[in-house]
Amino acid sequence: MVIVGYIEFGEGDEIVGIIGHLDVVPEGDNWTYPPFSATISDNKIYGRGAIDDKGPVMASLYAMKAVAENCNVKKRVRLILGLNEERDWKCIEYYKAHEELPTIGFSPDADFPCIYAEKAIVSSYLDMKYLPRKDEKITIKTIDCNNNAINVVPKFCKVILNINPQKVSIYDFIVYTQNLIYENNYNIDIVQLDDKTISITSNGIQAHAAHPELGDNAISKIIVLLNNIFNEYECNLEILDFFTRFIGTKYTGEDMDLNFEDESGYLTLNTGDFKLEDSKIKIGMNLRIPVHTDLELVEHTFKKHLSSYPLISFKTTKYQAPLYIPKDNPLIKTLCNIFNEETHSNCEPIAIGGGTFARAFDNCVCFGTNFPGHVDLCHQTDEYIEIENLILACKIYARAIYELCEK
Repeated sequence: MVIVGYIEFGEGDEIVGIIGHLDVVPEGDNWTYPPFSATISDNKIYGRGAIDDKGPVMASLYAMKAVAENCNVKKRVRLILGLNEERDWKCIEYYKAHEELPTIGFSPDADFPCIYAEKAIVSSYLDMKYLPRKDEKITIKTIDCNNNAINVVPKFCKVILNINPQKVSIYDFIVYTQNLIYENNYNIDIVQLDDKTISITSNGIQAHAAHPELGDNAISKIIVLLNNIFNEYECNLEILDFFTRFIGTKYTGEDMDLNFEDESGYLTLNTGDFKLEDSKIKIGMNLRIPVHTDLELVEHTFKKHLSSYPLISFKTTKYQAPLYIPKDNPLIKTLCNIFNEETHSNCEPIAIGGGTFARAFDNCVCFGTNFPGHVDLCHQTDEYIEIENLILACKIYARAIYELCEK
């Protein structure tokens, strides 16, 4: 189902667009307050979507109301809302195919003062057929990552292994695995389910894939652990070996020569999916590629290292082109000036690894709502927005709407 809509006021041929979204990532666990109750505590509103992107959308809506009731504007102002931003953007694709496009605008979906560059976003998969022999010492029975979104650093991954009791001592297996876990300081639990089945559960810390350094990846740890186990018991799997050798628990891609970097930052790689499906083992990765690095170069680098792993296939399943608007562009300068004047700051436009709806439209950039120096809890447990900042953002957006209508 594709769900998208808009709210509009004003008259004229040109549209100032404000592009936000109301869908959210899964809530995760261990919240201090219920994730969907919008709890107010310590001058903050806690809840999934508070900063990404329901709080900013509400600030934009009230900014529109203030301008509509107090000013005569020369353009139409349209708040465009999608409900598929965290997945595959089908909502915004539908909107672009059926509705008028903004001539200028912003998306309140990341950081102030203003974002001039967003890295390219790529989802890619490694996969390999998995048809183990009946006499294998160890086989993978199931993989469960709790339906983790690929653009989220996963906090959970459980793998059930079948152990051949005629060839492997369960006791020796558990001791060996526990030693590996201890040596690597992994937060991984191992439980014997019966005389031939073992459960291994990896625990991590959830974070946005644009900031993998803020999380602790449960999937990457368990893959590295499994590779060591399978090699020890002579059940080598190419896909586990390749991953451990060239990706592992790092998030920069440096072991695969993917250490690209420019003014927008360095390449990051989040392992967000791991599954056994249709007799295939699949590993999904979400990459944030610097704005001046070509996708072809990244794909070529993957394929170069895969040349000695003939059983593994590699495929890019999703690509979002980067957003790049020079810092001296009038839109960038206008929005930055508004923020600096309203906050008595002297901030420069920034680049991010996140992706917003701004890149879906020409002459559109991301503008707020997270303030400089404040912790960004987007996609994390106990996500919140400070009420004072929400009100200030509303004032900033009202002025931005008015000035963009006057240009």
